[in-house]
Amino acid sequence: MSETAAPRTAAVDDYIKAIYAVYERGEGPASTTALAKRLGVGASSVSGMLKKLTDQGLVEHRPYGGVRLTDDGTRAALDVLRRHRLLETYLVRELGYGWDEVHDEAEVLEHHVSSTLLDRMDARLGHPRFDPHGDPIPAADGTVADFAGRRFATLEPGDRGRLVRVDDTEPAMLTWLREQAVELGVTLELLARRPFGGPFQVRVSGPAPDADLDLGPELADALWVDDVVEGVFHRAPAT
Repeated sequence: MSETAAPRTAAVDDYIKAIYAVYERGEGPASTTALAKRLGVGASSVSGMLKKLTDQGLVEHRPYGGVRLTDDGTRAALDVLRRHRLLETYLVRELGYGWDEVHDEAEVLEHHVSSTLLDRMDARLGHPRFDPHGDPIPAADGTVADFAGRRFATLEPGDRGRLVRVDDTEPAMLTWLREQAVELGVTLELLARRPFGGPFQVRVSGPAPDADLDLGPELADALWVDDVVEGVFHRAPAT
């Protein structure tokens, strides 16, 4: 992946990475409110930075229409995401970090690691396509592996799928999942959904003995599954 013409600040990297993450998850153009929540800053700070990013040609910001990355912005975002996700993968595989410990470390290191070191880490890891949370790792040429998962919260009772991705913005959530032996590759089956915004009743099947858990709506929405098999409760009758 080529370097941008002018050096980027850590703040610029954080913003373009957040904008891309919103787009990557199929949520459309990023809103000022969504970025403020994701970055933990005030809406006025977001507005000021978006003006700078627009002046630098990295984003297009239309009032009430959200924020989109330009082609230059997308290339820059993929560059910083490659750094972040390779660092997370290296910390887990080579240094024994937990998936709940790596995000903040990578946030610091991604702004300082050289391209040479990053390429050697990539080779050492065997050129992984996904990081410990299931996020695609951009290749050196900017290509990104396809991802076809869906949010667990969209399933119906009786559906089950393989856990392939977890949103990593809340380390405490990742810690709780690890303590419950919920990791990438386990099968999640939706047993029932309590009404009025109640919890999802979930069966977890994997290397550990099967376990039934109650997951709140926010947590269920942070889990992504693929290879979904529909349950018998809502299949269309055979014709």
